[in-house]
Amino acid sequence: MADNPFADFSLERAIALRWALRDIEAHRLKMSPVSDEDLRVLSGLGLIELQDESPVLTRAGLAVLSG
Repeated sequence: MADNPFADFSLERAIALRWALRDIEAHRLKMSPVSDEDLRVLSGLGLIELQDESPVLTRAGLAVLSG
């Protein structure tokens, strides 16, 4: 499945990364902080970017959550 950016990760890791995307989208980072490693992975996949030192979803990140 080429459209799944999490295809190369274990199921557990893919679920954790998807929840990190949801937390970023909902601005829940104070209650549910995302690890630096997760931020690096999501950024490397092009799903988030930093704006004013805060992570925000890219179009690709929004597409993952809506799909």
